Amino acid sequence: MEGEHRGLAAWARSKLEAFSSPLWAGGLGLVAGGAGLSVPIVVELAKAGQAVAGSITLIVLLALHAKFIMETPVRRAGSWWIVAVQAWLTYLPLTVFGPAWTPVCGLLSGALLVMAGRIRSVVLTLLAPASGLVLLAAPQQSMIHLLWAVAGPLVGLVEYALVSLTKRAQRLAEARTDVMRKAVALERRRFTRDLHDLVGHRLTVLVLKAQLVQRLVAEGDGKAGEELEETLELLRGLSADVRAVAHGMRSSSLAAELGSARALLESARVRCQIKVSCRDLPEEAEESLTHALREGVTNVLRHAEARQCSIHLLERDQLIRLTIRNDGVRPPRRPGDTGQGLLNLAERVSGLGGWLEATSSRAGQFTFSVYVPRKK
Repeated sequence: MEGEHRGLAAWARSKLEAFSSPLWAGGLGLVAGGAGLSVPIVVELAKAGQAVAGSITLIVLLALHAKFIMETPVRRAGSWWIVAVQAWLTYLPLTVFGPAWTPVCGLLSGALLVMAGRIRSVVLTLLAPASGLVLLAAPQQSMIHLLWAVAGPLVGLVEYALVSLTKRAQRLAEARTDVMRKAVALERRRFTRDLHDLVGHRLTVLVLKAQLVQRLVAEGDGKAGEELEETLELLRGLSADVRAVAHGMRSSSLAAELGSARALLESARVRCQIKVSCRDLPEEAEESLTHALREGVTNVLRHAEARQCSIHLLERDQLIRLTIRNDGVRPPRRPGDTGQGLLNLAERVSGLGGWLEATSSRAGQFTFSVYVPRKK
């Protein structure tokens, strides 16, 4: 029952949004304008005893006009035949209904201007005011003919302005919706990427620490207590990492991550050599290199049986290079299996104008390098 109420509420909300859209607002405005224009016509036709025939013709004319104005054309001109039928229903009934029918020339002028805007036609733009001047060629002239010869094109111009503003408001609303949709997608992508790069790395470290503690306990090594304390500290920090990812608050320290990488590798019995020859890195470059270091160390521990690992951070000719080299490479589980971490890292680095390189040798050496230009 509750699900049905939610579905009904969602349907009502969607319909309310549809009716409150700029297109419907403009359509309601046109309907109101058409009704206001038709009232004096019907009154005059009623005085002449032609109310029924005139009303039917007027309803058909207004329906065709509204269909053309509010349609979303597949072709640029849209249903141009409607304009032709509307022109026929504008001038032919003049011979039957007389001066009472002259106000409808304003609708024809508006339709011509709308179609001229769709196909960028200068000829139709000039024909629009001429739709009212045609009334001056009537055999029996009256003040009503003169009045609508001038007022008709003005009514058409007002209608064209209203339609153009409505269409533009609709395009702006669609563009705003598209921007919001893209922003949500980018935020979802950021959250997924950071969750994998930061929290995924922490979970990998926790698993390795737990395995190390298990081995030390089995060997009766006194370092098991120290490793257990470090594992508990990592667990406490994991909740802070999750909050940082959720709120987009990232604070990366490459120097701290280098020290953590050395301790982690050595605790896994991998000899680690670190060489750093550049300091004061730009914030964006340092953050990307920190993620690259985490990803590289994680890959060494997960996908290799390494005994030695070297980490070099160098800079030459305004180009910063982070290189991680290790031995004990195992064959990949599937050919071309790069993993989500490297894809995320490539996305981060490419945004800074950098790139990745990965090579392996027959001797089991694997070299992973990240290049990031230093922006001036």
